[in-house]
Amino acid sequence: MTVVTRTEQLRDTVCRLHAELVRYGLVAWTAGNVSARVPGADLMVIKPSGVSYDELTPQNMVVADFDGRLVEGDLSPSSDTEAHGYVYRAMPEVGGVVHTHSPYATAWAAAGQPIPCAITAMADEFGGEIPLGPFALIVSDAIGRGIVETLSGHRSRAVLMRNHGVFTIGPDARAAVKAAVMCEDVARTMHLASALGPVRPLAEGDVTSLHDRYQNVYGQR
Repeated sequence: MTVVTRTEQLRDTVCRLHAELVRYGLVAWTAGNVSARVPGADLMVIKPSGVSYDELTPQNMVVADFDGRLVEGDLSPSSDTEAHGYVYRAMPEVGGVVHTHSPYATAWAAAGQPIPCAITAMADEFGGEIPLGPFALIVSDAIGRGIVETLSGHRSRAVLMRNHGVFTIGPDARAAVKAAVMCEDVARTMHLASALGPVRPLAEGDVTSLHDRYQNVYGQR
């Protein structure tokens, strides 16, 4: 399959995945984005900047390089493109990146707190707490550096960037979207639990056991 063919397929996939952000209430107005790595090239397909979700089509998805430069398309790429590119360059196992300002997870980011791992669903999906990354302005690849520094060596596919929002990664764009959905779900649950009183995190051995079962046994093979 040629790079051109892969890119066309990814335009369709990335467009459809943006609808999942809306479906699960993870975005408002034009905020948020999904990207996918183009296999065999230092390129990504990503949402155009400032375009309403109901106006997104496969044709107006843009192709950019890992420095955030537009390669294909008539619209400017997302303002987070450099951050996505930094992640792809530094983490070759990553095939998809998602960014949202989903309310409960972003509330934890605004409070400057990681989300503690105190429920089995969180151990399953993230293998521990969802960590807090540094604050960084959207003017360079600084956000990308913060994502990579925080998630390197961590089982979590999600990071809360301080005072900003959520970034998630996955082996493909769909997996990164799933991580964003689950991040918001556990953020909401842990917020509610914290309102009831002190929350005790799960034991590390139990977290590891739950994560291994979910990643390697759960579901269809």
